[in-house]
Amino acid sequence: MIVDSILIVGAGSAGWMSAAFLKKTFPEKSICVVESSDFPIVGVGESTLADITNFRDYLGINEKEFIRKTNGSFKMSIKFTDFYEKNSGSFHYPFRNPDLSDPNLPMESWMEIKALYPETPVEDFVRCFFPHAPLFENNKFMNNNGKLGNYNSKTDVAYHFDATMFANWLRDDYCIPKGVTRIVGTVKDAVVDESGIKSVILEDNTKLSADLYIDCTGFSSLLLGKYLKEPFISFSDMLPNNRALAAQVPYIDKEKEIEPFTNCTAIGNGWCWNIPLWSRLGTGYVYSDLFITPEQAEEEYKKYLMSEKMIIPRTKKQVNSLEFKDIKMKVGIHKRTFVKNVVAIGLSAGFIEPLESNGLFTTQWFISDLAKTLLRNKVTQWDKDVYNHATYSQYSRFAMFVALHYALSKRSDTDYWRAVSEKSFSKHLTTETQLLDDDFIKVAKAKMFNHNLVPNDGATYISIGMNYPFYDRVDARLFNFGDLNKEKIDRNVKAFEARKRYWQEACLEAPSLYSYLKDNYYQDFQ
Repeated sequence: MIVDSILIVGAGSAGWMSAAFLKKTFPEKSICVVESSDFPIVGVGESTLADITNFRDYLGINEKEFIRKTNGSFKMSIKFTDFYEKNSGSFHYPFRNPDLSDPNLPMESWMEIKALYPETPVEDFVRCFFPHAPLFENNKFMNNNGKLGNYNSKTDVAYHFDATMFANWLRDDYCIPKGVTRIVGTVKDAVVDESGIKSVILEDNTKLSADLYIDCTGFSSLLLGKYLKEPFISFSDMLPNNRALAAQVPYIDKEKEIEPFTNCTAIGNGWCWNIPLWSRLGTGYVYSDLFITPEQAEEEYKKYLMSEKMIIPRTKKQVNSLEFKDIKMKVGIHKRTFVKNVVAIGLSAGFIEPLESNGLFTTQWFISDLAKTLLRNKVTQWDKDVYNHATYSQYSRFAMFVALHYALSKRSDTDYWRAVSEKSFSKHLTTETQLLDDDFIKVAKAKMFNHNLVPNDGATYISIGMNYPFYDRVDARLFNFGDLNKEKIDRNVKAFEARKRYWQEACLEAPSLYSYLKDNYYQDFQ
C-alpha cells in the first residue's frame, strides 16, 4: 500500500494531533480532516505527561502561545491521595529522572532507611530524590537557579490545558495554515471492499476517498469497529471503572488552587481528579456502575466537592449550580488498530481510564508509531503487523501499570474497594501471557528476588507510595545481607536531611505557580 492521501474521520484532540504530526512529517502528502458537529468531543483529556513537550517541540510550537491559547498551566507530578487506605494521606509521582548524582545515596539507601525505620513516611522518598519537590509540594514554580540538581523546567514538566481549546488551536493555528484540508460534515456510510474502506459518504452524499483512513471517531470507532468489525479486547478484568462524571469548577482563590500537579483522590467507589487550568478547575469522578448508580455517583461526587479533600470546599449552592457531564467509558483496545487501510487513533483505538493521564499520551504514541511506519513509503503487511504488535504491547503494559494502583491498594471500606482487593491479577503474573518486563511481573520479581530499584520507573514510585517495600528486614536476613547497618543508615539519614534542607532553601524565593503564570504568560489576563 502506497500512501499519498490521508483522510482523518473525526476531529477532537486525536484528529487534529494526527493531522498536525503527519503534516509535519509528510508535508507533501494530502491530508484531510472530516469534522462533525453531530458528535460532541469528550473533551476531558486536560492532563498530560511530560512527553507532550516532545510533541510540542517536534511541531515547532511556541510554548507561550500554546499555553495562552489553551488555558494552560504547568504540571510537575501526579498526586495520589487515599489510594493505599482510607485517609492514608498522599504521595507524589514526579516527572523525569531522580537526582542520583551522589553515588553514596542510591535509591536503595532510602529503602534501607525505610526498613530500619518503618515509620518513615512514604512521601519522603520523593523529597529525597527530586530537587523540585519543594516546588510542587508548595504550589510554586521556577526555573533551576543552579541549586536544584538535575531539575529542568523545560523537560521535567507537562501541561494542564483545555482539550477542546487545544484541538481547535491545532486546527486553526497549525494544521489549516500548513495545508490540511478541513471538511465539516458527518459520515453516514462507508463503502467497504477487500482492501478496507473504499470511500466514505457524508450526510450530504459527498463521497470521499483516500489511500489511508484514520479513525478518530471516539468510542464509536466508526471505521475500525463498525465497518471493519475489528474485535475489541476488554480490560475490565483488571481495571474496575467504566464511567465518569466531569464538571468545570470556577476558582475561589487562584493563588491557592492553581497547583502544579494533577490531584487524584480515591473515594467510596472510585476516584476524583482535580486538574487546575488557568481560568477554572477541571474535576471529575471515575467510578464503576457495578457498585453505584449514576445518581448515587453524582451525590458522592458532590460530597467530595464540598469536603475537606478540596483545597477550598464548595458550598452546596455552588455545587448544585455546576453542570455535570456523564461519560460512559469503553475500557480496552481493539485486537488490531491497523487493519487493511484503516488506522484507529485515540478513543477509537482504545481507552484505559483517566488515571495516570494516559489519554493524550497514548494518542501521541500511536501517531508517532504510525509516522515511523509510513516512512517506508510502501506499507506492507509486515509493517502493519509490527505496528499492531507494538501498539498493543505498549497499551496493555500501560493498562497494567494503571491496574497496579488498584492491585496494591489495601482499602476495604466499601464493596467497591473490597472487590478490588479480592480481584485476582494472577494471569498478569505469568510470562506466558505478558512480556517479561511488564509492571506486574517487575514489581513481583523485585519484591521476591531482589531489592534493586529502577530509576525513572513508574512502577517503582507507585509501589513505594503504596507502602509496598522492595527491601525490608526479612530481605536482609533471607538473602544473607546480614542485619541492616544502623551506623551507615543513620549517616544516610543525615545526608538526606541536609540535601532536603538545601533544596527547600533554594526554593524559598520561588513564586507561586499562579504568580509565575500571571507574570510570564497571562500578563493581560485577570
